[in-house]
Amino acid sequence: MLDWNDLRYFLAVADGGSTLAAGKALRVSQTTVARRIAALEEALGLALFDRRQSGYEITPAGAMLIDQARTVAETARAFEQSAAAEARDAGGAVRVTTEDVYADGLLSALFAELHELHPDIVIQIDANRALRDLGAGEADIALRATSSEAPAGVVGRRICRDDWTLYCSKTYADRHGVPRNKDELRRHAIVGGGGGSLWRHYQAFLQRYDLEDSVAIHQATSTGLLTSIRSGFGIGVLPSIVAEGDPSLMRILPPMKDNRRDLWLLTHDRVKRSAKVRTVIDFLYERLRTKASALNLDG
Repeated sequence: MLDWNDLRYFLAVADGGSTLAAGKALRVSQTTVARRIAALEEALGLALFDRRQSGYEITPAGAMLIDQARTVAETARAFEQSAAAEARDAGGAVRVTTEDVYADGLLSALFAELHELHPDIVIQIDANRALRDLGAGEADIALRATSSEAPAGVVGRRICRDDWTLYCSKTYADRHGVPRNKDELRRHAIVGGGGGSLWRHYQAFLQRYDLEDSVAIHQATSTGLLTSIRSGFGIGVLPSIVAEGDPSLMRILPPMKDNRRDLWLLTHDRVKRSAKVRTVIDFLYERLRTKASALNLDG
């Protein structure tokens, strides 16, 4: 059977004119080159070189095949380079941008599992409240809640509804009880804030229930909301996909029925074929969809 690796020896002898020159070029012994040429000729049933005292002279049959041998060699090199590039691309840094409450309350545990499975991938978390421009390369992947269409070039997978509602810790409920209606809610400490657009939506929510005057602490970030609620300070708003999976928390109100925001995993056309980006997106999508389905957040 033909050993395709022997074509390297064929081309090296043809270019160098001798097994000695070919051996030096390939960093193998002259004997190895001669043996591989003999094996190739036997496999092909053709004499590729005339052995002369001055060296190896290519035969007409060898000359006829040499261009095709070069094509095979170039294709093999291109294959090796592509495989090496894909292997390099499978590791390295992947930048993920999201709201900090999702980074801390949802993704941290998932990234620990991802690291066990793919230790060559380095996750860079950007929990800045500002929306990052995926098209400009400010991030590779975004976990983002939105009700609007994605910008041009941005592609994604929908995870679930982005339900937010009021929660408290179980220790808080043990100490203060669970409010059963709007009037009882006003007698409880409310954790406010969250920063940026989150606070604007949250503030409107509190105003709707006449609870804004009950805010006892104002957090600058959504992680601050989660921390204060977990600590037992009071009642505050959290995303259901985070809070419903936390055994220390309990829900006070059902989610608003008019919420039209969905949670998406987004990336850009320019990086969606990157092996490391695909690996992270596929992993996160599978885990987040499983959790959303278990929490009945699919609708």
